[in-house]
Amino acid sequence: MSQHYEMIFILRPDLSEEQVNQAVSKYQDFLTENNATDLQTKIWGKRRLAYPIQKKVDGIYVQFNYQADGSQIAPLERMMRLGEDVMRYLTIKLDNVSSETPEDEEEAASEEPVASEA
Repeated sequence: MSQHYEMIFILRPDLSEEQVNQAVSKYQDFLTENNATDLQTKIWGKRRLAYPIQKKVDGIYVQFNYQADGSQIAPLERMMRLGEDVMRYLTIKLDNVSSETPEDEEEAASEEPVASEA
């Protein structure tokens, strides 16, 4: 049974743009080869960390959203743990996945509720 997952990982800030793209494509290829579908990637760029990790105060954030059966998670996290380019990673299983885009949610939130008189 296929579930929706979200993974966010932080790459070292001293990586070049080419190295970041290589790392991201390596993990994307791994997921694709292991039957993950609907893979969406967002590279957030370099951001300040909440606390220093490995004596670094910045990191390059990357987000994956995908559908899979869950058997890919442990091997992917092992690859990240053994590699030197990933400082932190977190995978969560999403319960309810909305088909609305963020723009749709903003429009829905900005609409005023209509009061009905009884």
